[in-house]
Amino acid sequence: MTVVGPTEVAPADVLAEVLGGVPRQLFVGGRWRPATDGSTLDVLDPATGLRLAEVANATPADADAAVASAAGALAGWSATAPRARAEVLRRAFELMTDRAEQLARLIVLENGKALADARSEVAYAAEFFRWYSEEAVRLLGTVQTSPSGSNRILVTQRPIGVAVLVTPWNFPAAMATRKIGPALAAGCTVILKPASETPLTALAIAALLAEAGVPDGVVNVLPSNRSGAVVGRMLDDPRVRKLSFTGSTEVGRVLLAAASRTVVSASMELGGNAPFLVFSDADLTDAVAGAMVAKMRNGGEACTAANRFYVQAGVAERFAALLAAEMAALRTGSGLDPAVRLGPLVNAASRRKVADLVDRTVALGATALIGATVPAGPGYFYPPTVLTGVPPQAPVLTEEIFGPVAPIVAFETEDEAVELANATEYGLVGYVYTGDLARGLRVSERLEAGMVGLNRGVVSDPAAPFGGVKQSGIGREGGHEGVLEYLESQYIAVDW
Repeated sequence: MTVVGPTEVAPADVLAEVLGGVPRQLFVGGRWRPATDGSTLDVLDPATGLRLAEVANATPADADAAVASAAGALAGWSATAPRARAEVLRRAFELMTDRAEQLARLIVLENGKALADARSEVAYAAEFFRWYSEEAVRLLGTVQTSPSGSNRILVTQRPIGVAVLVTPWNFPAAMATRKIGPALAAGCTVILKPASETPLTALAIAALLAEAGVPDGVVNVLPSNRSGAVVGRMLDDPRVRKLSFTGSTEVGRVLLAAASRTVVSASMELGGNAPFLVFSDADLTDAVAGAMVAKMRNGGEACTAANRFYVQAGVAERFAALLAAEMAALRTGSGLDPAVRLGPLVNAASRRKVADLVDRTVALGATALIGATVPAGPGYFYPPTVLTGVPPQAPVLTEEIFGPVAPIVAFETEDEAVELANATEYGLVGYVYTGDLARGLRVSERLEAGMVGLNRGVVSDPAAPFGGVKQSGIGREGGHEGVLEYLESQYIAVDW
């Protein structure tokens, strides 16, 4: 593993350039303001463990103010013409695209991902503003004659109301825009609660939206490390009618219980344990290339990351060798060096979890072809790791890894592959590589997953419905389905 020292790629003048214009306060009612108790939280650089910045640390009282702000702006924004809402989102897309490099560097600094991954995220994130600028003017209702002929059935779509958006640290830009875009297109107002590890990106996006013309109070942002108290306070406010959360299944269960107190509509994009199936008739070069994307995008810190590699026995050894060679060649380091392809994990706890999963799996008899050792030095780095001979109940197969670790298990038959793939409480995404299209489609239909990449290592697309089944979530983001999460139907019985 080649590690680039942080001082080589993130000198003080670069830090000042990237962080200099980023707001550090709460954004409530179109104004930047400190927390009511004056408290702040530290934002750390995962490559060094050192503090990058301090930002305001919202309290439950600030949550009350944000809900009041969003509720006050709701009627005006809902009544705004769809074309006008669309133009604001389109301007946001253009501004985000113009400032893509600065946003990408900001993500690198507070999240730790490689610059190439951060650039891809910003491009992906901006597309949600463009897509939903187009969806804003296509929110259709229906009219029909009732079966009895006695009246017409008129169904309209209207904004669900004030929405609380809770986003994770692994895609600080894309997870925000994937929620803000459809909410604003639908005519809702929002309060964004970003992860405490990565609030700077969310605050930069808030400033960008204000510049794009979002009226005061329509978008509010509350960084806080008092997540339970802040989000719980908002969910108990009857003016809040929508919760959209992306994060772990464990936290999702807690938030669903909280949302039930006031019967808040909840969308949940939760954990994953994605299987990656490789059949013996697959093109192994393509399969390894797909595996590198599915596994190593964002350093494996993605709910869509390939977590369990099931490879048909005849090609398992060769696939493992090829994948290990590709992963070992990755340049690992910190900061903004374009040559780096793998950054640190987001924090010390994440690295401890990954290392523990690997250590326990090796103790059960698995073999590490590469990696599996925590490197010395600053930051939260973990090396690319490929494990073979992994026993069925190894922790790397039953738990979401969220790191650059690829456990490989051999299988014999198609039925066995499907059974192994479905043997999990999760069902977000699966990947299938085969040279037989009929087999690929057949296996895809049998997978208990909300999404399938067939001979593709990436499934995410702003125009497609993103979401899972089983304990991987409720509802869909992206596509036309995404905006429906922020609308509710009203039926009017009328006779003309």
